[in-house]
Amino acid sequence: MTPAWPGEPPPGVGAAMSTRAGGVSAAPWQSLNLGVAVGDDADAVATNRRRFAAALGARPVWLRQVHGVAVLRLDAGTPEHPAAPADAAWTTEPGIACTVQVADCLPVLLAARDGRAVAAVHAGWRGLAAGVLEATVAAMQRGAGVAPGDLMAWLGPCIGPAAFEVGADVLQGFGRQALPGDQPAFAWAPRPDGSPRWRADLPRLARERLQAAGVSAVAVQGGCTVSEASSFFSFRRDGVTGRMAAAVWRRGGGGR
Repeated sequence: MTPAWPGEPPPGVGAAMSTRAGGVSAAPWQSLNLGVAVGDDADAVATNRRRFAAALGARPVWLRQVHGVAVLRLDAGTPEHPAAPADAAWTTEPGIACTVQVADCLPVLLAARDGRAVAAVHAGWRGLAAGVLEATVAAMQRGAGVAPGDLMAWLGPCIGPAAFEVGADVLQGFGRQALPGDQPAFAWAPRPDGSPRWRADLPRLARERLQAAGVSAVAVQGGCTVSEASSFFSFRRDGVTGRMAAAVWRRGGGGR
């Protein structure tokens, strides 16, 4: 799928997110699985990744994601698989695709309005609560001189609020009080035995974080990875499954 930016698209920027269609992997990873550590055949994943890169027309850099807040700056010398763990990457170099893998977590793509810098963020609830979005915005401001107000963001498909059941630990991670009742981004949905449970809205939480960091231009793609099995991989739904990828890059230097 092609992300739709809020307002006028940034000039010279390409962006894409894969679905589960168009690859060679067999069940339960069928078919465009891009994850190397999920049990799939290595040759099939390599073929899928080549197809993904060819579709982008840019060189994807695959992060070692750990649900943290580390942000990696990419340049021409960055290897395809950096050794350091990171859940976000940004660059000003053309032809290098900042890429994150997801299978329920929220993919977030960022771009300067003038196209001079781009970033991709893997935003599960732990990373969101710990500040991975704020860390990425700050890194782009320090490294590329892009003010938060000059950034635009795209939030891709993820586990939807109807499917994302969470406990008190998640509310507390976002500074909410674990009390019965609805709260911003958390709908009260107790279990049949009355024990506490809520349904969390990841895109809303991400939008709150971005706006607090000064990023007001935010587009939400929509789509629930759990309920739309024909389109998306979902770890919560299937357990053993594949991974999708979202990528953003500056065109030129081999990019389209």
